[in-house]
Amino acid sequence: MSQAPPAWQRIRAKHLYRVVDERVGDESLPLLAVSIHHGVVPRERLTDDEPRADSLSGYKRCAAGDVVVNRMRAFQGAVGVAPQAGIVSPDYVVLRMVDGVDVPFFHHLFRSTWFVGEMTARLRGIGSSDQGNVRTPRINVEDFGEIVLRLPPLDSQREIAGLLDAETTRIDALIEKKRRMTELLEDRRVAITAAGVANAEWPRVKLTLVARLGSGHTPSRDRPDWWENPTIPWITTGDVAQMRGDRIEFIETTKLAISELGLANSAAELHPAGTVVLSRTASVGFSAIMARPMATSQDFATWTCQARLRPRFLLLCLRAMRTELLGRLAVGSTHKTIYMPDIEAIRVPLPTVEEQERIATEVWEGLRPIDAAVAAIDRHVALLREHRQALITAAVTGQLDVAKAAA
Repeated sequence: MSQAPPAWQRIRAKHLYRVVDERVGDESLPLLAVSIHHGVVPRERLTDDEPRADSLSGYKRCAAGDVVVNRMRAFQGAVGVAPQAGIVSPDYVVLRMVDGVDVPFFHHLFRSTWFVGEMTARLRGIGSSDQGNVRTPRINVEDFGEIVLRLPPLDSQREIAGLLDAETTRIDALIEKKRRMTELLEDRRVAITAAGVANAEWPRVKLTLVARLGSGHTPSRDRPDWWENPTIPWITTGDVAQMRGDRIEFIETTKLAISELGLANSAAELHPAGTVVLSRTASVGFSAIMARPMATSQDFATWTCQARLRPRFLLLCLRAMRTELLGRLAVGSTHKTIYMPDIEAIRVPLPTVEEQERIATEVWEGLRPIDAAVAAIDRHVALLREHRQALITAAVTGQLDVAKAAA
């Protein structure tokens, strides 16, 4: 923050707040959570899952205006200001700002790229946050407090916060508009896919009669030699994200791989290229086709198609039935799962092989304009978010002349 104006005081973060550790006495208060994108919000907005603890008595209380830090996700920007009194996870840190500090200004500062970078540099855990493999990464409150920042005068804090509140609200509204456009396009995608595989004259058969059903396995991580020199792509729940939105047919690469020795010592098998894979747990119902031989974790079901069924047609069938059928089959209060007996009972329409190939080609061609439109929206949203973060960081570090920007 060397470019900050001279009037901005150099100070350690710990002098701007006090740590609050008040435990719950009234469980009627709303349960809050810290979102990377939205700050502190009611937990029900983020998930339908029940809290893991049977009792909330050990949870922390926060007041409106308190800064709440998710220590395990702080390096991703999981910091925010509580909009109301509530209770939060005991692993969160609750900070109450001292007099002379404008809370909205520090809401933006703590979520700025610069400050998140400072927290990341003080991350405690095993592994690398850049690679996403840190085990129990967290920022200690003592390390948080040692971050040196530049504190503008109170009037400047308020002026900066006012500008950022207005600009981020405008940008967020644009992003929300883009999100709604994407939802409409995704609805159109589902309609095209469903129409392509819907014909009352086609016979419906049990899927296991025309495709060999398989499942995966997760070998022990306690055997490093099973994971050394990995050559076999291994599909895990970390790969489900690339299936979202039904924008891909084929999984080309995976985040993890396993060695031949590891695969040989597991119950998993090496599936041939063209095998259709379905997520049974994480983002239940998302599916794709293996572009080359791969193995999977225990969280997936697989089908190797026989002569009467084409993989691309089966993929369309699974995606067409995901909301109605797979959503209904997924059970569980905390983590939704489709169990194998229900997987075995799935039935699919079965036109001739020639008809399957024609339909698959036509449907995928029809989806290409939607893919292009969604990709363009995604790029625009990414630019908006990048601009939002750049604006916040420039303003809270003194690199932006707020008076000129507001003029």
